[in-house]
Amino acid sequence: MDRETWDRWCELGILALVLAILVLGPLAIGATRPLPFLIIQGLTVGVMLLWGARFWLSSRPQLLWPPICWAVVAFAGYAVVRYLNADIEYVARQELIRILVYAFLFLAILNNLHRQESTQIISCTLLFLAMVIAGYAVFQFLSHSHRVWYFEASHDFGASGTYLLRNHLGGFLEMLLPLGLAYTLTSRFKAVAKVFLGYASLVILAGIAVTISRGTYVSTTMALALFFGVMLFHRTYRLPALVLLVVMVGAGAYYLPRSFAVQARLKPILAGAGRLEDDVRIVLWKSAIQVWEQNPWWGVGPAHYDYRFRQYRPAMVQLRPGWAHNDYLNALAEWGVLGTALVASAWVLLGLGVLKTWPSVRGKPKGLGEERNSNKFAFVLGASLGLTAILVHSAVDFNMHIPANAILAITLMALLTSHLRFATDRYWAGLRLKGKTAASAVVLAGVVYLGLQGWRHTTEFVWLARADRAPAFSAAQIACLKEAFATEPMNSSTAYAIGEAYRVQSAVGGADYTTLAQQAMEWFGRSKTLNPWDGYGYLRYGWCLDWLGRTAESGLYFDRAVQLDPNGYFMTANIGLHYVQTGDYAAAKPWFERSLQLEGNNPIARNYLQIVISRMQEAATNEISARLNSPPP
Repeated sequence: MDRETWDRWCELGILALVLAILVLGPLAIGATRPLPFLIIQGLTVGVMLLWGARFWLSSRPQLLWPPICWAVVAFAGYAVVRYLNADIEYVARQELIRILVYAFLFLAILNNLHRQESTQIISCTLLFLAMVIAGYAVFQFLSHSHRVWYFEASHDFGASGTYLLRNHLGGFLEMLLPLGLAYTLTSRFKAVAKVFLGYASLVILAGIAVTISRGTYVSTTMALALFFGVMLFHRTYRLPALVLLVVMVGAGAYYLPRSFAVQARLKPILAGAGRLEDDVRIVLWKSAIQVWEQNPWWGVGPAHYDYRFRQYRPAMVQLRPGWAHNDYLNALAEWGVLGTALVASAWVLLGLGVLKTWPSVRGKPKGLGEERNSNKFAFVLGASLGLTAILVHSAVDFNMHIPANAILAITLMALLTSHLRFATDRYWAGLRLKGKTAASAVVLAGVVYLGLQGWRHTTEFVWLARADRAPAFSAAQIACLKEAFATEPMNSSTAYAIGEAYRVQSAVGGADYTTLAQQAMEWFGRSKTLNPWDGYGYLRYGWCLDWLGRTAESGLYFDRAVQLDPNGYFMTANIGLHYVQTGDYAAAKPWFERSLQLEGNNPIARNYLQIVISRMQEAATNEISARLNSPPP
């Protein structure tokens, strides 16, 4: 085969790999777990290798480089700088890897999949996938199932499809619903294909309905209002759009009043009974602002919000939030004003590109002023409104931290940006020898880094999985954890887990309890060094000192632990245990009471509070008896 044929096969290979990424992510519960993302990372490396090969196979290699590419590259560079200065290296590196995967995918899709046939294949694949997942969500809703594959979903109402949280299913579907409707009404597909696309869109809409997600409802409603508003200004599409609008409004008017779950979710808000202040999101947002204030310009670090949040934890939030449930505040807290401005600039440049593209993709007039259907117009309209929906939804959720949804968003952004070539040729850049060499070097560096990190993380994942299967706190589990730590010596969680295993073994007693406690202290020391913002390393280190009878030394560690998580019920309960170890029951009592106030279902604090009260009463009784029995002076 000649070079052009090989080049074409490379392009098809990139298309196949991108489709695999787009399909795998949503089906694998959003690719939020390590293994699915590792697969996506490996597929991305494959995309980059094929792209690099195309630089040398094509007789006239070119780069499509509109202004948004500079924003993408600038943010990726900023992410590297912030990673190098991060307090918690391991979590910052994992976040950097995600950003690099997204950046390379954006640039690769933009430069390799800009043909119309590629856009249509990707769009139809995504719509079919969304239809299947939405159908699964409807089944979950009707059967009252909380199972997602073999996982148990945590929501009390609504359905989440192949995601663990229904809000993220809503984020996925809302990005694709306008695209399906646009292809149904305005594309040049044949009638049979349009019927299929219309059916898929209605199933997607049903999937959105059964999420019972307020954020999804609001963002979808806004996107649909814009969609039908645009349609009403097009004479060719006006009547079909009105018919479809009537059908959708009628279906909603029939379904919503008859759904108990929808009524239970929305009626208090519509009636004014649900206060905004009662929403946990509000207190998380306030905490996010407090975290951001620690470093307004640079942010506290990539993926650091969850750890820095604990210092500002409100009493009503005892679980780990993970993210701020607001992508904008989360970005501000972790990346600061500079990083958030770079992300915002990419979205602004995307919007300006759509405005510039719009006149070029609208159907051209023919005959007596009618407009010709256009696949380009359908995609630009649908993708733009889908991205608008996720931007609205991101104000109340963290969809951009779900890899499957983030990859879908950057795919739509890349394909939208590629349509700029219909408006102007100024963004094409020919690559000569120096250009091909430089571009290949960047791609190769990305392949090497992501490949090595992927292999390293995969090895760690295998050993951690073996540790999970081993008996808890056993020697076998410790051995597996040590192998994982040898692979990833910057993971503070692994060091903490090893220390906890030794601590539990020491607490059982035995002749070697001192040695085991000292080994536990060694690993807890590593944990708090690798992650200075996690109070549990300090807490357990102090526990070991108490266990060894070195109570005079432990106070500093307990003080630091409670500084890092002052409103955590588990932390306050363990501070009470420290005072029990020192025999200061009067000091222990308020800590246990505080812990019960923070979390009523708290056996540690409840049981020890009774013990402390009993000991204090016993001590008071003994003191009174001693006074009564002692002779007067």
